[in-house]
Amino acid sequence: MLTSIVGINWGDEGKGRMVDLLAGEQDIVVRYQGGNNAGHTVVNERGKFVLNLLPSGILHPNVVCVMGTGMVIDLAHLDKEIANLRAGGVEVSPENLKISDRAILTLPYHVRLDCLEEDRLAGAKFGSTRRGIAYVYGDKYMKKGIRAGDLKDLDYLAKRLSGIVEYKSLVMENVYHSDPVSYDETFAWLKKYAEIFGDYIVDTGVYLDEANKAGKKIMLEAQLGTLRDIDFGIYPYTTSSSTIASYGPIGAGIPAARLDRVIGVMKAYSTCVGEGPFTCEWFGKEAEELREAGGEYGAATGRPRRVGPFDVVASRYGCRIQGADEIALTKTDILSYMKKIPICVAYDVNGTITHDFPVGEALNVAKPVIEYVDGWNCDITACRKKEDMPKALLDYVRTIEKMVDCKIKYVSVGAEREAYIQMF
Repeated sequence: MLTSIVGINWGDEGKGRMVDLLAGEQDIVVRYQGGNNAGHTVVNERGKFVLNLLPSGILHPNVVCVMGTGMVIDLAHLDKEIANLRAGGVEVSPENLKISDRAILTLPYHVRLDCLEEDRLAGAKFGSTRRGIAYVYGDKYMKKGIRAGDLKDLDYLAKRLSGIVEYKSLVMENVYHSDPVSYDETFAWLKKYAEIFGDYIVDTGVYLDEANKAGKKIMLEAQLGTLRDIDFGIYPYTTSSSTIASYGPIGAGIPAARLDRVIGVMKAYSTCVGEGPFTCEWFGKEAEELREAGGEYGAATGRPRRVGPFDVVASRYGCRIQGADEIALTKTDILSYMKKIPICVAYDVNGTITHDFPVGEALNVAKPVIEYVDGWNCDITACRKKEDMPKALLDYVRTIEKMVDCKIKYVSVGAEREAYIQMF
């Protein structure tokens, strides 16, 4: 059984919370793309955990977690992330964490290049997290990447690294007028983490293929959401990888496998970290009130998230692109302070009303068309079944469900693992 959990919108939908909730039913959880440029926040009986690289299933002792072929992995960041988990009583070992030998490594010079370019762009910046993601994916496709498996053969690694460092130094010196890349420092960095993570690095494609054939339950966990996808997102304000469910088996390392179930995650309102068009964005007091109510600050960066009402146009598009079979709606409890709840039902593009998600300049100039529904205006955090839901909340869920044309199966009413309602 192969299940994919994906973000429907701009990311930050609460995927980690849903993976943590459902991971107990799984044998294996796989992260299939992205790096440490976004975070999944999970709250359970042990406390609050922010995961940037590790699959959210790592918090379940009986689940094996895999960092897939499609990921880009900063080993220094991973080392700190694992240390933080161990300090919180979470076991991490080669028995429950496996790193694909084909995953590309994010090196210190990727981070340097990211920062230098964002500084050069100044007011025209893309809103990068400055963690090297675009540059390491660029190296992957220019065949200048270092794979995790290369750490298994230091002689081969030394030869590969020599030409790459020479190239990177040319860019550093002649484009950014910065210091060259040190071969010795970079090789020492790689050697250090080869010793730490050598036993974790395996052919995860073989492992997952055998598990899938044996009927194991495998969950594929995406980073970010539809609108940050390199092909289908708000280009160029996207990430550098594919966040789409159909890429999941490829990024996991089992490209011939077929998905059995796609769970899309979306918030009961809209949030966005980073630059780019965000049609339903709120500003001023209205935005600050929602941001504070929802604790809307980036899990990876701490940056204040841009916020606004639920966006039907973007969400219906996200459900279609992801091929979602069902939806998990998160953070409905945050809207409890509102007497009337706004919904962006369409876009006005230069006087023309559209229900389809536009691209290019049409998206840049689009204005939201807002309708209001009654709020429930009460505490819903104790609700655990459909019968507990206030009528206004049930109506809100049914309204969104109809508008995005996808069934809502899970409704989150709080941050804790058990704080949700299963609708069917």
